[in-house]
Order: sequence, then C-alpha cells, then structure tokens
Amino acid sequence: MAEPLQIAQLGNPVLRQQAQIVDNIRDNRLQQLIDQLIASVLAANGVGIAAPQVSESYRLFIVASRPNPRYPHAPLMEPTAMINPRIIAHSPKVTQGWEGCLSIPGIRGLVPRYQAIEVEYTSRGGQLHRQELTDFVARIFQHEHDHLDGIVFLDRVESMQDLMTEQEYQHRIVK
Repeated sequence: MAEPLQIAQLGNPVLRQQAQIVDNIRDNRLQQLIDQLIASVLAANGVGIAAPQVSESYRLFIVASRPNPRYPHAPLMEPTAMINPRIIAHSPKVTQGWEGCLSIPGIRGLVPRYQAIEVEYTSRGGQLHRQELTDFVARIFQHEHDHLDGIVFLDRVESMQDLMTEQEYQHRIVK
C-alpha cells in the first residue's frame, strides 16, 4: 500500500491554481500518485481527494465514497481515479448539502450542487468513461472538480450562516 501524502491546507497557493491536463496516463509517476491519493483519502476518512490537495497540480481526483466517521451515511463504492474529468450535462435541480474538505479541517458548509450530473473521465487504465452520477456521489465529483479549477467549497457557500464547526456538525446533523 502506498504512503499517504501531506494534504495542502487552505492558504496554500496550489489550492487556488488551475490544474494542468494529464497527458501521459500510463506514466509510472502518475500511477504512483493515484495510489498515494487513494491512501491519503482513506487515511484521512475522506470521500474524495484531488491532486492539487497534495500539491500536485494535475486534473486528477479520486472519488472514494464509503461510510466513515466524517460521513457515516455515505454510500459504498470502490475508490475510483478520474483523470481529466469533465461535467458534460447537469440536472436543473440543485440541492443543498453539508460539505467538508480535507484541506479546510474543522469547518462544514451548506453548499448548493446539481443533484445529477453526466460526467466523462479517463480511468487509470486509459479507458474513457461516461456516466451519470446522482446525489452524494455527484456532490463529491463536483466538489473535487472544483479543486481542479482553484475553487474550494467555501467559495460556493451562499451565506456565512451556512457554516459550522465539525464538532457542531457531528452533534447536530449526523447524530
């Protein structure tokens, strides 16, 4: 198993940069980075992580939804590397949901996101995938996709009243 990497924290300039397109998917260094991202998201009890969050400015992220202490009601799925991901289409319906971020520890925010999205990405094996994602997994994809464009969830919160500490979130929302 690969070693987890240090997660960049809010204020680190890499989190505000436009990430670069991945050209060589079969590159050993990129494949190693994917393994390190998976190790990092699992170690941190996250449900997703983008390459810029470990100071690697590539259009790559992992979606790894599973129940854990931070997200006890998350659906279970295998960690999936999504390279050069794109949102092709989205539902008109937008839903509010509580989000946290490994790069912004201790804070949760109520964030509007599309309920359903159609996405396209390349897998670590080089295959092009196109699929529809809904609800929580669609939220993870949109959150991680934002990281590739230098956007953090705080930028999407509509009101400062829609923020709370992780401790309050666990006490009031998760129960």
